[in-house]
Amino acid sequence: MYRSHSCGELRESHITNSVTLSGWVSKTRDKGFVVWVDLRDRYGITQLVFDADRTSPELLEQARNLGREFVIQVKGQVIERASKNPNIPTGNIEVLVEELVILNTSKTPPFTIENETDGGEDLRMKYRYLDIRRNPVKDNLIFRSKVTMEVRKYLSNQDFIEVETPYLIKSTPEGARDFVVPSRMNEGQFYALPQSPQTFKQLLMVGGMDKYFQIVKCFRDEDLRADRQPEFTQIDCEMAFVEQEDILSAFEGLTKHLLKEVKGVEIDSFPRMTFDEAMAKYGNDKPDIRFGMEFGELNEVTQHKEFNVFNSAELVVGIAVPRGNSYTRKEIDKLTDWVKRPQVGALGMVYCRCNEDGSFKSSVDKFYDQEDLAKWAEATNAKPGDLICVLSGATNKVRAQLSALRMELATRLGLRKNTEFAPLWVIDFPLLELDEETGHYHAMHHPFTSPKPGQLELLETYPAAVRANAYDLVLNGNEIGGGSIRIHDKETQATMFRHLGFTPEEAKAQFGFLMDAFQYGAPPHGGIAFGLDRLVAILGGQETIRDFIAFPKNNSGRDVMIDAPAPIDKEQLKELNLKLDI
Repeated sequence: MYRSHSCGELRESHITNSVTLSGWVSKTRDKGFVVWVDLRDRYGITQLVFDADRTSPELLEQARNLGREFVIQVKGQVIERASKNPNIPTGNIEVLVEELVILNTSKTPPFTIENETDGGEDLRMKYRYLDIRRNPVKDNLIFRSKVTMEVRKYLSNQDFIEVETPYLIKSTPEGARDFVVPSRMNEGQFYALPQSPQTFKQLLMVGGMDKYFQIVKCFRDEDLRADRQPEFTQIDCEMAFVEQEDILSAFEGLTKHLLKEVKGVEIDSFPRMTFDEAMAKYGNDKPDIRFGMEFGELNEVTQHKEFNVFNSAELVVGIAVPRGNSYTRKEIDKLTDWVKRPQVGALGMVYCRCNEDGSFKSSVDKFYDQEDLAKWAEATNAKPGDLICVLSGATNKVRAQLSALRMELATRLGLRKNTEFAPLWVIDFPLLELDEETGHYHAMHHPFTSPKPGQLELLETYPAAVRANAYDLVLNGNEIGGGSIRIHDKETQATMFRHLGFTPEEAKAQFGFLMDAFQYGAPPHGGIAFGLDRLVAILGGQETIRDFIAFPKNNSGRDVMIDAPAPIDKEQLKELNLKLDI
């Protein structure tokens, strides 16, 4: 038996007990006549004591030679700690060591394995197995496990069946590049790794499974960012004989369950907002509604006043920054520089101070009088003491720019509290998006999304006006889930493929298996997929997912720990009938 107790288990009730502990040496302190060792495992830290008055000289010398991260086993007696540590659960006791066995030695780690480490991100990713020993990463992985168990518990109690779907599938266009896998047994042919189990979960509905879920790896070969990895995990779900309301109700229930069980937070309200309303009020389709600062459109009160910047703009829009009138001119100039960065792309910013006495002072006072500026304040809901920030330009671009500014200001003002949770359903998305470069439409979600009831005919006359029977679940400004009611009949699906530019032959080659299945009594069905990595990060009070993944990739899609991707040898290439043209 390597241990009778964990390193986080012992308390005052164990005093006088003989125990066996195993773990890693976290820290040693040698005072000459006594050596203290902090022994760490997944469960916590226990202080060991080697006392010259009660320990043999050989054992004391052995303790002095212990290095950081040595793996050891000790046997000894639990005693009361003279200098108690209230910061750890085991802080009232220590173990007087009687026997010490070194199970393994360790090189000096390349960074300190403590809560606050001196290791940079690249170094910690290279030695991820050491980083996992640190409490912040360890606790995040334990937290992820708890969330995953609660998901399985809730869905299983709601009669969902967990079904695994294949990882080696056929390449199909779903909006991102596929990772492809050559087939040795089928020369010149390739599998693809699934971007999602989309078609398989629809086939499960055709198969009568009725309620399906899967916690599944998905793969997309696209550029990375803080909240994106080439392989990620979805909570993938599908239901038969449902309408949109049934799906929203079911997965509000899951979200409420997670918030209550994992965070101790009870949420009653899941507001709903159309895509058009979200874009007009917040400039994006995943707005953070924990705070205000809603957009105020100013075209009517700013144009036709001889200020050509506004007169020539498709949209003039502003937000009121709470207590922003306290900003100095230098701070406002820095804010203007911030929106002019290439990442945001604004050409400039106009501002208006809302003074405590009810007067206004604007950077464009030459063109607008106090009555005009009062209308700006009314449109943006600005109060005395606030600052109005105004951007102008092409509608879609300026909304995105002001949205970025709104989020930046909210962060600076401390309005994005990670202890607050504000869920939101965004509904009624456009079914199709126009690619301005090619002039062709593509599916905003995926080609299996159904149009809203009664709007199918609009595909022929006004495709941009067709709304999708789709929905996204937003939490704290992040999309945590999205789905739709699916097309379930062959004729409608063929119509959709045609509007997406597929010839009948191309549609048959790509999705013939699904179209064939629809001929055998496909039920009405729909579903949703949650991004588990992102959901766990938000519930954990963070916005980046990397520290909630055991072995993540870096921003270049590389695993620097195992050095992947990597070349393969010539014999493997030959077996796969591949030649590299590089």
